[in-house]
Amino acid sequence: MPHKAPPSIVRDIMSKDCYRVSGKTSISTLAEGLALHRLPGAPVVDNGDHLIGFISEQDVLGKVIESLYLDHEAPLVHEMMRNEVLSVPPTKSIVDLAQEMLGAKPKVYPVTEQGRLVGIVTRRDVLTAVLTMRRHQRSA
Repeated sequence: MPHKAPPSIVRDIMSKDCYRVSGKTSISTLAEGLALHRLPGAPVVDNGDHLIGFISEQDVLGKVIESLYLDHEAPLVHEMMRNEVLSVPPTKSIVDLAQEMLGAKPKVYPVTEQGRLVGIVTRRDVLTAVLTMRRHQRSA
């Protein structure tokens, strides 16, 4: 029985059915979704699933606390999201992405094809894949 090849590109390890929000999502709803999905951030998409931004739990924590104390509704995602987003194509090498993640880079990368969100990949996904590559290399 031949060994299955280890993952080598982002498409092999990305989460395809990923949590995403629109710009009209409330910060409260976003915070609940991030907690539920155990994510440090989420891509923001338009109606056509085109990536238009990214918002992290760090971006919203202060606003959620402020809305709690002042007893008012938290703002919407589009008011706080970052418009310049680091994303990766699904064909990017996992090793190349791992090297990029060594610096002060995001923990979650949206994966896009022709501007459309097709998945996300996390630092944990990349670490797991690199460990799998290492085990496969040692057993070969």
